[in-house]
Amino acid sequence: MATQIQIAYNGQNEGTLNATDNVAVGAIGLKPYEMVLGGLGACLNYTFQDVLDKMRTTVGGVDYDITGIKREEVPTILKEVIVQVTVTGVEPAKQKKVEKAWQKATEYCSMYETLSRVATMKPTLIFK
Repeated sequence: MATQIQIAYNGQNEGTLNATDNVAVGAIGLKPYEMVLGGLGACLNYTFQDVLDKMRTTVGGVDYDITGIKREEVPTILKEVIVQVTVTGVEPAKQKKVEKAWQKATEYCSMYETLSRVATMKPTLIFK
């Protein structure tokens, strides 16, 4: 059982969340785990951007592809969260600095830390 969302940010804190279904107004909307994973992506991005700002480093954009896999047993809590992050607009000479900022973001993000208490977190950073 997997839930997947994608979040694309503009290099700061403005972005768009895309989920399995379109976001609707009214009684129909995001599913609970889509909201959890969206919250994780937003929290990671805020933390990542904060660390990048403190390191005086900028990126062109950051895309998050997050998949949550729930266990089959009841309660069906998350057992694994795969976080694939694609960063654009980074010169090769600055990639190590961005990698360090990403590592710090996974350490400081409260949602990441919270979910890591129940699920195996599998982060990946890709440069394009």
